[in-house]
Order: sequence, then C-alpha cells, then structure tokens
Amino acid sequence: MPPRRRSTPVAESLTPDDLTKLATALADGRRATVYLREAVPSLGLEEGSSAKVVSIAGTTVTVSPRGVDDELPYEADELRITKDAPPKPEPAKKAPQRKAAPRKAAPPAVTPAPKPAPTPSAPAPSSSGPDATPRPAVKRTPRKATPKKATQSVTVTVYGTTDNDWFVSMTRGAKKPPRSRSVTPEAVDAAVRELGDATTRDAVTSVLSAAHEEAQRRVEELSRELAAAKQALAALEKA
Repeated sequence: MPPRRRSTPVAESLTPDDLTKLATALADGRRATVYLREAVPSLGLEEGSSAKVVSIAGTTVTVSPRGVDDELPYEADELRITKDAPPKPEPAKKAPQRKAAPRKAAPPAVTPAPKPAPTPSAPAPSSSGPDATPRPAVKRTPRKATPKKATQSVTVTVYGTTDNDWFVSMTRGAKKPPRSRSVTPEAVDAAVRELGDATTRDAVTSVLSAAHEEAQRRVEELSRELAAAKQALAALEKA
C-alpha cells in the first residue's frame, strides 16, 4: 500500500504564505477571514472570534471583527488562519533506561605515605625597609550592573476611504490598540509630507485624488438634479 500523506501542520499565527493567500483573496474581490488569538473583553470579543480582512500592509492586517462596528489593525502574530488553536505536539516518550550491570569491586587502593610539609620561606623585604609593617589588603566590592530598560515598539496605522474619511490608531508593544480616532485629510497630507517617504506620499495622494473625484462627481450630479428641479418649478408656476 502507498504511504499516507501527512497533512501540513497549522501554525499558531499567520505565516508569510497565509498573508500572501489573504492578499490574493482581497485582490480577487473574495472574502478573507482570520481569527483572533486572544480575547478582547473591552469589545466583547472572545478568543477565536472571526474578523473580516480589510487590508494588508506588510505584517499589519487591518480587520473588522464580527459584531464590532470598527476596523482595527493587528500584527500577523496576533491572528491565526483557523478558529481553533492547533493542537500542541505530544511530548516525546522517554526510552526505558537499561539497568546497569553490577560492577566488580575494585581492589583496595594503596594510600601513599604522606609527604613532609614544605618549610615556609621567609617573606621578602619590602622596599621601605626590613621593619616596615605590611599593609592589609583592601577588598573591593563589585559594582552591580544597572539593568537596561526594555524598549517598546510603537506601530502607527493610518487608513482612509474614498469618502474622504481618515482614521489613525496606535499599538504600543503587546497592548491592544484602542478605538481608532478620526483625523482630517489635511493633517494626514501634512504628516506624510513631513515623513519624506515617496511611496507613502504616493499612496495617500492616490486616495485623496479618488476622494476628490468622487466629491466632484457628486457635486455635478446634485447640480443636474437642482437644475431639473428648477425647471419643474418654473413649469408649475406658468401653469
């Protein structure tokens, strides 16, 4: 019989392959779902709660958890691809220890005769004279090493929509991000220009341009509706 294929073990958190598959699903317009590794009591989310993937930037995944009317950024190691955590591997069984064969009694050791103690030599005269009193040795207390303070990483996520709505959230170390705050498009544009990164500036500019085009289209549509309403009103006044 051919050997059975072993199933690929499921990782505890999102792997680079998982991020690639999720990004491909978003690009194809398909729904991408992940699950929280830890519970968030403040939002009423339990461990293993499902969340819809909104966007992916590097290892930061912006999700919309089920039952929460908000979008939150998470790191890949805070999410997993399955609802239930993968089973932990069983510890390897220890091989039974073999009983050692009884050793034969060694012959009695012969104790050598004690050597005569060496005669202590006279101390060498000091440079200050034969009658100089030796100075007592001074013990030095070792200095205690000052513990270094652990640095915490800070992740700032800015995301916007074509409706010209912009939000910012911050994750400090392993703490969960608080509710995202709304910011103005002008503040986002000014902050991106101060960073001096061309890729980030182009990405934000593209979203701002799309929002501007959508607003211009809406203005033109409302203008046409207003003109049609004025014509109808004029017709009714002449009747």
